[in-house]
Amino acid sequence: MANAIPARARVVIVGGGVIGCSVAYHLAKLGWSDIVLLERKQLTSGTTWHAAGLIGQLRQSINMTQLARYTGELYRGLEAETGQATGFRQCGSLSLATTAGRMEELKRNASMAKVFGLTVNVVDPGEIHSLYPLANLDDVIGGIHIPSDGYANAVDITQALAKGARARGAQIFQDINVTSIHNDGRRVTGVQTSQGRIDADYLVLCAGMWTRDLAAGIGVTVPLQACEHYYVLFKDVPGLSPDMPVLRDYDHCSYFKYDAGKLLVGAFEPHARPWGTDGIPEDFAFGEIAGDFGHFEPVLLDAMRRVPALENAGIQRFFCGPESFTPDVRYHLGESAELANCFVAAGLNSIGLQSAGGIGKVVSEWIRDGHPPVDLWEVDVRRNMPFQINRKYLRARVSESLGLLYATHWPFRQYETARGVRKSALHDRLAAAGACFGEAFGWERANWYAPAGVDPVYEYSYGRQNWFECSAREHRAVRTAVGLFDQSSFAKFRLEGADACRVLSQVCANDVAVAPGKMVYTQWLNERGGIEADLTVTRLTDTAYLIVTGAETESKDFNWLQRHIAPGAHCVLTNVTSGFGVLSLMGPQARDLLQSLTPDDVSDRAFPFATSRTIELGYALVRASRITYVGELGWELYVPTEFMLGVYDELVSAGANYGLVHAGYHALNSLRIEKAYRHWGHDITDEDTPLEAGLGFAVKLDKPGGFIGREALLQQQKSGLRKRLVQFKLKSPEPLLYHNEPIWRGDSIVGFVRSGMYAHTLGAAVGLGYVTVPQGAASGTGLDDYDIEVAGIRHPAIASLRPLYDPQNERIKR
Repeated sequence: MANAIPARARVVIVGGGVIGCSVAYHLAKLGWSDIVLLERKQLTSGTTWHAAGLIGQLRQSINMTQLARYTGELYRGLEAETGQATGFRQCGSLSLATTAGRMEELKRNASMAKVFGLTVNVVDPGEIHSLYPLANLDDVIGGIHIPSDGYANAVDITQALAKGARARGAQIFQDINVTSIHNDGRRVTGVQTSQGRIDADYLVLCAGMWTRDLAAGIGVTVPLQACEHYYVLFKDVPGLSPDMPVLRDYDHCSYFKYDAGKLLVGAFEPHARPWGTDGIPEDFAFGEIAGDFGHFEPVLLDAMRRVPALENAGIQRFFCGPESFTPDVRYHLGESAELANCFVAAGLNSIGLQSAGGIGKVVSEWIRDGHPPVDLWEVDVRRNMPFQINRKYLRARVSESLGLLYATHWPFRQYETARGVRKSALHDRLAAAGACFGEAFGWERANWYAPAGVDPVYEYSYGRQNWFECSAREHRAVRTAVGLFDQSSFAKFRLEGADACRVLSQVCANDVAVAPGKMVYTQWLNERGGIEADLTVTRLTDTAYLIVTGAETESKDFNWLQRHIAPGAHCVLTNVTSGFGVLSLMGPQARDLLQSLTPDDVSDRAFPFATSRTIELGYALVRASRITYVGELGWELYVPTEFMLGVYDELVSAGANYGLVHAGYHALNSLRIEKAYRHWGHDITDEDTPLEAGLGFAVKLDKPGGFIGREALLQQQKSGLRKRLVQFKLKSPEPLLYHNEPIWRGDSIVGFVRSGMYAHTLGAAVGLGYVTVPQGAASGTGLDDYDIEVAGIRHPAIASLRPLYDPQNERIKR
């Protein structure tokens, strides 16, 4: 008789695939023995059992590559540790490029890999042929070779992880279904199963394609949807060798892997077919999907052209099985925004096996320490918006996201599916003005404006894209006249009540106990001094505040503040994002234009920087806040949604006399990086402190009552800084920076670019990145001997700790 489930556990893990077993293994390795893993059927059922088994390490970002690299290192030693065979073979991998854009991407990724010492060799067709003689390379211009990549057997890896977890005290139960999750409204308290209840301190949802519905039952947002995933197994392939590297032909959507004397050919086709949209059958475990050979056939024909030996081989198996995909093709990891101690590790986008080791490690350390061990924002489950679990939205988006795994990762690439989800009240007006919209967190946002006669559509490249000069005109207009930005996607919260000031004072590093009508730029810190949020706080009245933050962090920031409102505190937090549109009026002519439309005095004397008050504008009363993210005189106008059209029309009509231009988010980005304004999630994260980021001016260490993170900053101040955020400008005007480019000082890599953009006033690409600052350079300028590597080529750069544009802030306070 099987062992009965316990009544209580410290951690319950739901799901016995490779992810769940990895979390159990790593928690047990940390010394946590009171661990229960529950699997509804048998270990590896669902998705893991049919994984292709690729173990690749290079990703599109540094931290994700580091997780994948750890996974490879773990698998190399897992069989020796547990005695369980894993099928791991380090045969290397080859990635092909048949276009100049793809080759640029691969070269940039190879440069990124140098930051942490992963060997990635850029290879020409001759070198590729010597490594993979079966490939037809007539259209191949080059590629990259990673010697330490390989493949493994997903079932064996999972069983080895399970064995390692059991050996350290974890309990694993199969054929037990979790029917519901218990919580007290603030944190999880346990699970209900087909065999009874288990109380628990922590819950980890690793249930793959079942995770969305399990999480939705407790109000936790985990958007994912299963899609069909195809591969074919060829037998009797002439010339096949087990030493051949895994071959990825990205431009033709396919991969090739040796598999026990056969060749497995899989695909990530551009237009995938969602599966299980009406629910997954209850008895589904080791099942296959009927699939559609006609859907897969174009990829198969391309594969035969790439490896002509397949034309004389037999097909042993045509396989189609489900894999869960997310709307942005990024994992869902970490503690949920909605419920404390409810963790998620799901939505692996068909790269679960090659991600599982790193995921198990960071999630287990996150549970142990109460915070992520590294910056994981790009895969943090708290990034998701509630609307994203909408089934219609998921069906539309994942049909595209599967194919994006192998699509060229163009800078500024925009999603094509599930568009028009969230629109500003001005959407149609902006479209008529020539807006080319991008999608961000569901919002349609004007990224750039096309002149009359030009179609507002993207033409992607790694060089200057078709909108470059359009955005440059917007940029220059903001510097010389006035620009109008629609920033309605800002997340906006209202905190009101007798304890509002006390609550915010503890959360904010800056002093927000200011007079009504004053704005405060501040960070919210964690106990380690890392930056959890970067935003503005406006005191409206003695008992009410307006908090404005980025669209990307709407859910995260709202729930961060909500969790820091103690039970019984006299204040209420409300998300008022939909109630207000935002028009930003920025540039040296902003005051003259605004003054022409309002009877209120907006002079510098009457309306100084960081002031916020209600003014008359058009037929509306709007909140005008004098602040800037572009480095010029300007106001953010918070307009009730129903008044947006009227206010916009007034501004545009009058603006013709002041050189008003519509400006988009690409111009906003080039303007802010020229001024070295930080962007949360790139330049500042929960791993970076305000002191390291050059934001000490926004911290009040001596304010009464202190704040979260104060002690960590005091200790850092005492011990000294190990890194500083530096602004870099390339000396050549030609190369473009995006992110993750290595920063060289002499013969050593000392950091990498966190974010980059072309700065039109400065006349070259500018990037922000952390480096160890040499002694004697603390005054700001004067740093030298820096290069930035772009696609394998080092480019000299000017470095500065002070903004290269208007370092004295004269323009914003005129």
